[in-house]
Amino acid sequence: MKYINSIIKADYLQRTRSYAFLITLAITFYAAYSFVPPPTASYTTLNVVGYKGVYNSAWVGYVSGMMTAIMLSMYGFFLVNGGIKKDIDTEVGLIIATTPITNFGYLLSKMLSNFLVLLTIAGCTFVVSIVMFFVRTSGSPFIFSNFLIPYSLFVLPAMLVISSLAVIAEVFLGRRSILQYIAFFFFFGILMANINQQKNETLAVFIDPFGVRTMTSSIKNHINIKYHEHIEGINLGFTFNSKRGFKTFEWNGIAITSVFLLSRLLWLIISFVLVYFSSFFFHRFDFKQSGNKKKKLKIDEPNTDGAMFAPTGINRALMPPLVTDYGILPFIKTELLLLIRKGSKWLWLLSIGVAISMLFAPVNISHAYILPALWFLQVTRWSEITTKEETNRLHYFTYASYKPLQRMLPAQLLAGIIIAVVLAAPLIARYAVMADGYAIINIISGAIFIVLLAGCLGIVSGGKKIFEIFFFLLTYTVTQNIPVADYLGAVKHDSHMAYIAVILAFNLFMLVVSFGVRSYKLRNV
Repeated sequence: MKYINSIIKADYLQRTRSYAFLITLAITFYAAYSFVPPPTASYTTLNVVGYKGVYNSAWVGYVSGMMTAIMLSMYGFFLVNGGIKKDIDTEVGLIIATTPITNFGYLLSKMLSNFLVLLTIAGCTFVVSIVMFFVRTSGSPFIFSNFLIPYSLFVLPAMLVISSLAVIAEVFLGRRSILQYIAFFFFFGILMANINQQKNETLAVFIDPFGVRTMTSSIKNHINIKYHEHIEGINLGFTFNSKRGFKTFEWNGIAITSVFLLSRLLWLIISFVLVYFSSFFFHRFDFKQSGNKKKKLKIDEPNTDGAMFAPTGINRALMPPLVTDYGILPFIKTELLLLIRKGSKWLWLLSIGVAISMLFAPVNISHAYILPALWFLQVTRWSEITTKEETNRLHYFTYASYKPLQRMLPAQLLAGIIIAVVLAAPLIARYAVMADGYAIINIISGAIFIVLLAGCLGIVSGGKKIFEIFFFLLTYTVTQNIPVADYLGAVKHDSHMAYIAVILAFNLFMLVVSFGVRSYKLRNV
């Protein structure tokens, strides 16, 4: 037990002391503030057509708790994922492998440390939700249980499930981060779709780790019974709509049933069972070296390759001539090769296949769904586009090179933009045939935006986690046709020029921040 406690403590402190955690915490504070929009806001987080809930303690507490369970589950996986990989990279795993701790004990400690990290963030949103109650409401009594119940029954089970999924993904998918992200993306999407579309109410409650169905069904039944309506669906999430007439209703929370409590307990048990099952497949940091062993030269065999390095010294005549080039093109070529060679070949085959599919799918489907998914497949390439030097401790050399700010950083960004534009080339070609220059500009500006975002967040945070979280959220929201997250022009906007100007402003801002922070690091390395 002492080994488990030590790993949990060390892992928790290491994660919470990182810039990624602090930035995520700041984002969560803002998200918790936006979960309870003011009455005059142009968006809602729980949309019931024709109706609006009164801001009492139940409404604020349950909506905040539900949004925390969903949103923190979405990007929490990316925040806590990689704990085992960290032990492999730092070779701490080799020390752990020699200790008496069992595989299940180690994986359990990783799951619990993940859970504590997410629980810390959820605790901050819990405090913010209480503050927002007093900010947004007036005259309504404060009932603490209306905040404690949703965070206990909605948030805690969801965070434990996400913590276990992060561990299981690393056990079965190894160090293939992109496979883990893709698997989670589809799992989360399929799970949310089944929760909303399931006709059997009892089954929907059991397959719902977030408690969404229980809350939306309670609100729907309350309105239908009290106002004799026939509302079928309720949209939970950020919904942007125009101001329309609505009726107000007062909702006082869910009715806690034995079925609902059993479903909460079931998800807790499933989390522990899955981690226990994965312990049988855990490698315990025992990696078999594969590959062809190089044949060693015998002492009595002549070594013709040693002519260059004769016993008398180095023969410069046999060495290739030294060619100096202070331009940016060799840097761009090198960065392109690094991006292309990163990852497995099957991922490039998949990316090429998805890119070709944009030639045959409907244009709107290709633009709104296929292209964002295709670019998300490159998340592991772009996430390290400006951080790989610091990650591999090569920045002491690269930062001391000739004009790194004018040559290396622009080359990294240009290489990433080239990859993004080339992948989008089939869709760009279709728009070119249709003579739709506006769509082409949007795609190219979107490619610039996402690469600059990767570079800017990487330089500022010094890691890749923040970009991976942002990119996942952007991809998910774009596929949900939310205009505010549309960075590639897939959603129709009222003013074309205003949209282009906004994206251009963001690009310029990220470019200035990237060069500014990198310049500061160069002077203080």
